[in-house]
Amino acid sequence: MKKRHSLLFLIFAFVFAQLAWMGLLTLWIYWYVSNNLIFQQVGDKLSPQIVIDSPNVGVFVGGIILIVLIAVALFFIFRNLTVQMKVTTLYDNFIANVTHELKSPLSSIQLYLETLSIKKVQADKQKEFLEIMMKDANRLKKLINSILEISRLEQKRIAHDYHVYNADSIIKQLVADAVGQFRLSDNSVKIKGELQCKCVIDKDAMQIVFDNLTDNAIKYSRPPVNIDVKISRLPKRILIEFIDKGIGIEQKNQKTIFHKFQRIDNKNIPNVKGTGLGLYWVKEIVKFHGGRVSVFSEGENKGSCFRIELPIYQTSKKFYVNSLLRQTARKEKTMEVTDGE
Repeated sequence: MKKRHSLLFLIFAFVFAQLAWMGLLTLWIYWYVSNNLIFQQVGDKLSPQIVIDSPNVGVFVGGIILIVLIAVALFFIFRNLTVQMKVTTLYDNFIANVTHELKSPLSSIQLYLETLSIKKVQADKQKEFLEIMMKDANRLKKLINSILEISRLEQKRIAHDYHVYNADSIIKQLVADAVGQFRLSDNSVKIKGELQCKCVIDKDAMQIVFDNLTDNAIKYSRPPVNIDVKISRLPKRILIEFIDKGIGIEQKNQKTIFHKFQRIDNKNIPNVKGTGLGLYWVKEIVKFHGGRVSVFSEGENKGSCFRIELPIYQTSKKFYVNSLLRQTARKEKTMEVTDGE
């Protein structure tokens, strides 16, 4: 309610400011026209000894320009203020989500540790507790690493490990690894199509892309999860279509879903957890590969299709792709020299 009142106040302030400058502009024009009419009516009847300056056109034009500049400045101030409010809201949501994501596994670990410290627990139960704590600890590690990796991506300080791969085999391997990580059945994910070309990718980074898309499909789908991965070749690009049969994405959210901290709240699946960084991470990694990602959904309960396009090696974006390989070569050479010392 407070945020709504703040937005209404900003809108009211902006409308009031626009009305104020339009009123000032109207008064300015009225002053100039009325003075000009008075001068035309009485100017010839006055004594030659009385000197009255006629309204100056330059002053009139300058006044209008000044008022318009004030209006433009007000517009930019309002726009920047609105953007800042939106960023603040997203940041607050991110902090709340991260805090919740951190507290949940920490509380679990603390509970099991307290149980082990004050009670005599059987060996089989101890093993079960340790497995759960390890799982929660890995969850914490994954969350912290994702936040650190986002920072590296934005500051362009990521480690480069780009190599040339057979596109068909590497993409199918990445999909299979994602399926294994989330323990999906073989029937849950189907890969269709073949590729007869090569691509340049950072295998670990691209694994993050498929892991996040798989995780996203699981979160926003009702059991059982069904995912189709279609791979095909365009004239200069590889096309990967990652299709789920989940709750879908409304048209208004399809342009913002890749923004940082952006999460879609859906009443049908209210308990979805996350930081709002997964799809932003996907977009940034694909962009670093010289590719692009987009999403399409026909609407609610009609699933989503994430389209990833990557350059074909020695066919598209040759200079950029070769620069990625050179960066990796320089990094490996530096590591060899360091190890030699």
